[in-house]
Amino acid sequence: MKINWFKYASPTAFYPVAGRLVPVFGVAALALVLFALYWGFFETPERLGGTNPQKEYYRIIFIHVPAAWMSMWLYLVLAAWSAVGLVFNTRLSFMMANAVAPTGAVFTFLALWTGAFWGRPSWGTYWDWDPRLTSELILFFLYVGFMALHSAIDDSRRADRAAALLAIVGLVMLPIIYWSINCPDPNNCAALHQRSSLTDIESNILTAMLVMTLGFWLYSFAAAFARLRNIILLREQDSAWVRKVVDAEGAAPPPAGGLPTQGREAGRGVSA
Repeated sequence: MKINWFKYASPTAFYPVAGRLVPVFGVAALALVLFALYWGFFETPERLGGTNPQKEYYRIIFIHVPAAWMSMWLYLVLAAWSAVGLVFNTRLSFMMANAVAPTGAVFTFLALWTGAFWGRPSWGTYWDWDPRLTSELILFFLYVGFMALHSAIDDSRRADRAAALLAIVGLVMLPIIYWSINCPDPNNCAALHQRSSLTDIESNILTAMLVMTLGFWLYSFAAAFARLRNIILLREQDSAWVRKVVDAEGAAPPPAGGLPTQGREAGRGVSA
């Protein structure tokens, strides 16, 4: 059976598909996160040794590292959808970028927040202008800037293009974040944050961390698709099919005159 994938580039066709995928990804994400938390707290060593011994507070790694990975991955997805929208002028691509941005911002904030709590017992301070911390903070501002710029422009088409350009320019931060912690010569890159290495992690710790990452990854799909459905309804509210969907789901119909500003659209769709 041949599937015409291009038809799903239409918001009308993708809306019901997203609705079916949200509960699937949501339930799978919840199960994986609960498993990772159990495994991380009950099946991992009580403390770590080595040259930099850490006690029970190291377990924040099961939230901090997956959140940091997701913050960078989702920004790459955001920029990719923005680029597709600019090149092919597809409405759904811009909608996807808008749907991904809030979840990326949440994961970036979570990485910064948990990193601060981890830094207090490790470094003696909640915050230091360490290269990795500073670059991650800039990434958070890029997410916020993307959403703020999109909300500030009334014309949705102009808002899509302006925010997409900002997202693409912001891609420069991803290699900076990576090399700030994986510098080829640590002697030339002073940083409090330790280098990343999956090969040096105890197997149970690595299992819990990777399962948590997969759970966060599936959650990002569920959250983005749920938000995308709201965006589609707001963008396409004057279409006959939206009226039928609203009537069928028993929801309150959109205002008869439509939404005059893009800011309302962003306001409806920024839940994590």
